[in-house]
Amino acid sequence: MTVIKENELLQALEILKSKKWVDLTHTFGPESPHFSAFKDAEFETLYTHDDGFLAQQFSFSGQYGTHIDAPIHFVRDQRFLEELELKEVVLSLVVIDKSEAALENHDYILTVEDILEFEELHGKIEEGTFVALRTDWSKRWPDKKAFENKDEHGNNHLPGWGLDALKFLFEERKIKAVGHETFDTDAAIDAQKNGSLIGEYYVLEQDTFQVELLTNLDQLPAKGAVIFNISPKPEKASGFPVRAFAILP
Repeated sequence: MTVIKENELLQALEILKSKKWVDLTHTFGPESPHFSAFKDAEFETLYTHDDGFLAQQFSFSGQYGTHIDAPIHFVRDQRFLEELELKEVVLSLVVIDKSEAALENHDYILTVEDILEFEELHGKIEEGTFVALRTDWSKRWPDKKAFENKDEHGNNHLPGWGLDALKFLFEERKIKAVGHETFDTDAAIDAQKNGSLIGEYYVLEQDTFQVELLTNLDQLPAKGAVIFNISPKPEKASGFPVRAFAILP
């Protein structure tokens, strides 16, 4: 019986390796775009091969580069990153493409109507999925100025999720988590109007995670892929850079 189960697992691995894998993670460094409240990352070389080995020291906020936010990031007394179960961060993936809308309107906000239109084409969004919002904003990486997209008054203009859309996905469709290509869950114009990131708070209040600054969503199908969100396991962390990738059907 054990041999049969072992063979099944190895066969599953071979099937996975035969599929296309897409890296959804930006390479980041000290000059990379990041949330304005955080300092630039610092990378220091401690030892070189002249010393016998190469070793480096890295200093950056937990929410840097493509990263995972744990519930505690916004919500008091919720789970830290280390408390997320392994099976929680591997999910079936749905990609809602609003790249053309975001190209025309940098302040685009995803609506419930957008989701229903998506479902008319691709079928109902299944329970327990990871839903990613594709805006192609990641194509601006690593240009800070283009990514922040500030106007003459210093206000950012970036697309994002509408609160009603998030509530529909979590409460009606019972999804597990969301991800996007920008710094924040909320569109910048909503964050400025509300004085806070109410969409991001709502997501993390569901005792789940989200992934920010994803890339290469344009290489994924609307449905059928699986996303892996793998990160280190620092103690009592609210988030950390993540190696997100998808395996295509």
